[in-house]
Amino acid sequence: MILGKVVGTIVTTISHPHYKNRRLLVVQPLIMDGEMPAPEDDFIALDNTQAGIGDTVLVNREGNGARQALGIPDGCVISVIVGVVDSVYLAE
Repeated sequence: MILGKVVGTIVTTISHPHYKNRRLLVVQPLIMDGEMPAPEDDFIALDNTQAGIGDTVLVNREGNGARQALGIPDGCVISVIVGVVDSVYLAE
């Protein structure tokens, strides 16, 4: 699982049946202060939570876990948003 920020949406007219009626969102991984995010680190995730642009989200980026979260054991899914994060506290 990783934390990320939703930075965009993807709109398709034709998609795989496992993606039907699901939103595809572009997620940028969150990093620690002082590090610069690289645009190539952004990835696509299926939305399972009604997240929107600007939301901080919890993403399952492991294929088997993502498929289990969606309830499609033979799905072609790698990343799924499983939660919208209200706040993050880092202890030092």
